[in-house]
Amino acid sequence: MGQKINPLGFRLGTTQSHHSLWFAQPKKYSEGLEEDKKIRDCIKNYVQKNIRISSGMEGIARIEIQKRIDLIQIIIYMGFPKLLIEDKPRRVEELQMNVQKELNCVNKKLNIAITRISNPYGDPNILAEFIAGQLKNRVSFRKAMKKAIELTEQANTKGIQVQIAGRIDGKEIARVEWIREGRVPLQTIEAKIDYCSSTVRTIYGVLGIKIWIFVDED
Repeated sequence: MGQKINPLGFRLGTTQSHHSLWFAQPKKYSEGLEEDKKIRDCIKNYVQKNIRISSGMEGIARIEIQKRIDLIQIIIYMGFPKLLIEDKPRRVEELQMNVQKELNCVNKKLNIAITRISNPYGDPNILAEFIAGQLKNRVSFRKAMKKAIELTEQANTKGIQVQIAGRIDGKEIARVEWIREGRVPLQTIEAKIDYCSSTVRTIYGVLGIKIWIFVDED
């Protein structure tokens, strides 16, 4: 029974940096944390409602938040940003209004920027979303995992590990299945590893998906 740690938290300060940058006094810290969660949930819900890609993916890799005294800067990293950019000013303004309404902040300015990721399938969050979509459509889990690994190989990564846990294929006993391709050195702090864990609701129950990607340093 090895001791487990989140690969991103383990590498903070070396190859990994924070996704939220702000300072708060200890008593106000929890409020700031709650605010971040609200912002991220609001953006994800908006994208889910308004945008439908053919495969049903949102394509959000991560949302970075920087807070100053009078400004909240939000950067959305997307794999398929053309969905928001088609009629960009209107969509982004609408999103800004939604987030501002959710936060109820009068004295702070909100600024949302959208950045495109060069290799969408080299990001674990987008891959997890892809696998979740496949599992919902009753594709066999092995096929979904192998397809995800194929997509990652095109994105020029050094290694990937995919793990699915739960009542796979509707079997009565829950189990864990995983597959690895290439190197995934989890103990090497200097190795840049991207990690994501997410859940997917299937008709048999909830399955957990975990993805580790060893990103090429260049």
